[in-house]
Amino acid sequence: MKLDARIPAGPLPLKWESFKKDQKLVNPANKRKFRVIVVGTGLAGASAAATLAELGYEVQAFCFQDSPRRAHSIAAQGGINAAKNYQNDGDSVHRLFYDTIKGGDYRAREANVHRLAEVSVSIIDQCVAQGVPFAREYGGLLENRSFGGAQVSRTFYCRGQTGQQLLLGAYQALCRQIGAGTVKMFPRTEMLDLVVHDNRARGIVVRHLESGKVESFTADAVVLATGGYSNAFYLSTNANGCNVTATYRSYKRGATFANPCYTQIHPTCIPVAGDHQSKLTLMSESLRNDGRVWVPKNAADIGKHPGQIAEGDRDYVLERLYPSYGNLAPRDVSSRAAKRVCDEGRGVGPTGLGVYLDFADAIKRQGLPKIRAKYGNLFDMYQRITAENGYERPMRIYPALHYTMGGLWVDYHLMSNIDGLFVLGEANFSDHGANRLGASALMQGLADGYFVLPYTLGNYFASTPADRKSVGHSAFKEAEEGVASQTKKLLGINGKKTSTEFHRDCGKTLWELVGMSRTKASCEAAIKRIQELRAEFWTNVNVPGTGESLNMALERAGRVADFLEFGELLARDASTREESCGGHFREEHQYPDGEAKRDDVNFVHAAAWEYTGPDKTPIRNEEPLNFETVKPSVRSYK
Repeated sequence: MKLDARIPAGPLPLKWESFKKDQKLVNPANKRKFRVIVVGTGLAGASAAATLAELGYEVQAFCFQDSPRRAHSIAAQGGINAAKNYQNDGDSVHRLFYDTIKGGDYRAREANVHRLAEVSVSIIDQCVAQGVPFAREYGGLLENRSFGGAQVSRTFYCRGQTGQQLLLGAYQALCRQIGAGTVKMFPRTEMLDLVVHDNRARGIVVRHLESGKVESFTADAVVLATGGYSNAFYLSTNANGCNVTATYRSYKRGATFANPCYTQIHPTCIPVAGDHQSKLTLMSESLRNDGRVWVPKNAADIGKHPGQIAEGDRDYVLERLYPSYGNLAPRDVSSRAAKRVCDEGRGVGPTGLGVYLDFADAIKRQGLPKIRAKYGNLFDMYQRITAENGYERPMRIYPALHYTMGGLWVDYHLMSNIDGLFVLGEANFSDHGANRLGASALMQGLADGYFVLPYTLGNYFASTPADRKSVGHSAFKEAEEGVASQTKKLLGINGKKTSTEFHRDCGKTLWELVGMSRTKASCEAAIKRIQELRAEFWTNVNVPGTGESLNMALERAGRVADFLEFGELLARDASTREESCGGHFREEHQYPDGEAKRDDVNFVHAAAWEYTGPDKTPIRNEEPLNFETVKPSVRSYK
């Protein structure tokens, strides 16, 4: 398969302007003739639906939550990046672009990343106009703080609730359009299939979660903004409902899935407490502005109260290893450093899988009221979960699955290889390479929804003859029958294990064998184990109830079935990519000091996997990554 990124010609800083200048337009009176389906109502989906409706398109929006404002974007804590340079500390569009390319270990498409940096400045203006309550300095100007992988302060924030406040801004814009009748909202509906005919997205098949009714919807374009796949690992910082179903079933309909092995481990999460847990809790990266990461130098001090360990007996790991960035080293680098010291037997806490995040120096320097003002809700959350006071003793943190850089392959227009299927935010692969820098997920979601898709979708409509199919078309009937067949099959197995048990086993396999570090052998072992689990699932899962009413066990079983297929694809991608880059760390490919060793001869490309059928090996396609402005080099934060 030939993957054409359709990147505009010309110098990198002018590509986006060149595209907008040359794009084809849809007459305002004609926009109402086009219908757009938007699946997912987080930051990317809500902003896209609201903006497209404001432009005049007919929009249908779908989410499986009971309200769009319950999308997982609401859980984002630390902030959103933008190259405003309000701090006058040397930031610029180019520096944000460079930091993002470098942070992704030179495995992202230059043109997409530069566009992201360009439109970042408009995002902040948009959100301020909506009333998003960003933190402000004493003079009233917007405040900034630092995040990992950057040596400037470019992160705008709302204490530790930035995602919530940004989503409320997008949600109110969406609600305005719902009230105006330009958006029709379908909450508590789950997309279970993509309808494709003549390699063109025609609509979707959904299940209404309260009634069990299966229904098709047709449109001129389908937009997926359904997030990532961290929950394939079972324990992650994602909400329990987050899943891979929409993107994976689109993959099975012909959309290529790019770089599934690029998974992000976030270094600051509350450590696992036991097998009873169903998810993990993120502690914002913003805490590393003032918190210092350390472990005891001597294993003999493990078990002591941290206050009893002398300053000279503490190993401030990140400050020692990465003096230029210190505690704000990027997430992949920081996570591996934490794992390394725990593997050495110097981890803290009941399980030995933890490091300290200490605020004593910051409290002494700035005062408790200042730290409480910046991070109060995060400290409160930590105390509610651990029964420990983070002001009085260091927090305990450990890396956990948080974000996924892989996703459906898209071109510069955010369209997949299926015509009319657009993919936004974390659901696509385009902007973060092999590792996402902190505070860039919110930036990408809102950039795609507010400022990119409205241009590229209009260009698609103006360039493509209208050919909307009715829901009576054979392609819709075939998709509905497939959904009904799987539902019947799941309900009829009557096995002895719940889907949660299978999910936990799949997640444990991925975490242990394809987690923070991988080897060729571990990836192959994961593939074999997941194949065994999948075979057992389809003969021994128990799904009670019926398909004609609310049935959360059925919902979960369908999602776990997809994880059991997708997990194999993830492990296969990790096995095939014979290098270490960003969050993909192959133990065979590292420098003597333990840092990731890329292969810029054989792997400067995006790997886009093509579905070939049930239990068949997928085809690996490549999109070469061309670097015109930034020269790939050994990534160093020392």
